[in-house]
Amino acid sequence: MQLLSSPASPFARTCQVMALELGLTDMQVVGVSASPMGGDDAINSANPSGKIPALIRDDGPAIYDSRVINRYLDAQVDGGLYPDGRLWDVLALEANANAIMEAAVGIVYERRLRPPEYHYEPWMEAQWVKVTRSLDMLEARSMPLLAGPVTAAQIAVGCALGYLDFRHADRDWRPGRAALAAWAETFLARPSMVATAPPAA
Repeated sequence: MQLLSSPASPFARTCQVMALELGLTDMQVVGVSASPMGGDDAINSANPSGKIPALIRDDGPAIYDSRVINRYLDAQVDGGLYPDGRLWDVLALEANANAIMEAAVGIVYERRLRPPEYHYEPWMEAQWVKVTRSLDMLEARSMPLLAGPVTAAQIAVGCALGYLDFRHADRDWRPGRAALAAWAETFLARPSMVATAPPAA
């Protein structure tokens, strides 16, 4: 298997962390360039939307969207990172983490892909409001699930928080969220998270 990825992508990172947590050793990570403005032929061929990650399988067509890939990886070894007894809670929390990533990546794209005179500050602030609402929900309602055994949801939340530190450190998300910050300190130190940390900004 080959995972088409980028070191800065929080979505692709979830798949790399998932593979490490599951002990999958047959997934090769292949760096590609992806952009809303057009990316490498390799990623465009694997995923018609041109988004990363995409997983090139040995026994079938490519699959894409990090959540689809993660379900596939978990199913390969019956890993239990989508536990039946808590499946809907895990999926909802995973979706919440992905929403944080989407909003945070959107701000980066606005800054990088549009000329400065066209940066729309109200839109960027609206994206950050989505991030803060989601973080507040995690602090208020999700700590019991985050504190339990490792699941795909924890991986997604860890990667989302890691991305905020990576690209939005100036907007320090920790104040007022002591429980989430304490959880992040422990989870981000897991070997799988350390091994997949994005490059220095």
